[in-house]
Amino acid sequence: MSGGRLVLVLQGPNLDLLGTREPERYGRDTLATLTTRLDGAAVTLGVQLRHVQSNHEGILVDAVRDAASDGAVGAVVNAAAYTHTSIALRDVLLATRLPFVEVHLSNVHAREPFRHHSLLADVALGQVTGLGAVGYELALRGLLDRLGPG
Repeated sequence: MSGGRLVLVLQGPNLDLLGTREPERYGRDTLATLTTRLDGAAVTLGVQLRHVQSNHEGILVDAVRDAASDGAVGAVVNAAAYTHTSIALRDVLLATRLPFVEVHLSNVHAREPFRHHSLLADVALGQVTGLGAVGYELALRGLLDRLGPG
């Protein structure tokens, strides 16, 4: 595969509103800006990224299945609100055994109590939270470090 190992970058609901949705909390970078910056890091790291953003749970579940079937070595996952509610997303990550790092732009542990619990954290390789857009690159680097050379 050109570009090296495949990594899925999964973005959950409302992340398509980045840049305009509560910029004081999520920053002013748009999803396109974040994606471009992460693609640049991927070139340096020798991996190929597949970006999927959806506001629909089933599309995200299918994206994990498709990435695993296509030989993805892992994923960077910001499930957004589905972090706290989606047993289906948890189940597909477990079923496919796709290693992943959970990432959040804001510090979910300093927010509303319902955001403190993640249905994904205990099955993730790690979690990056509260560091804004740079958290995605840290999650990607952490994922690749945990996976080792490939």
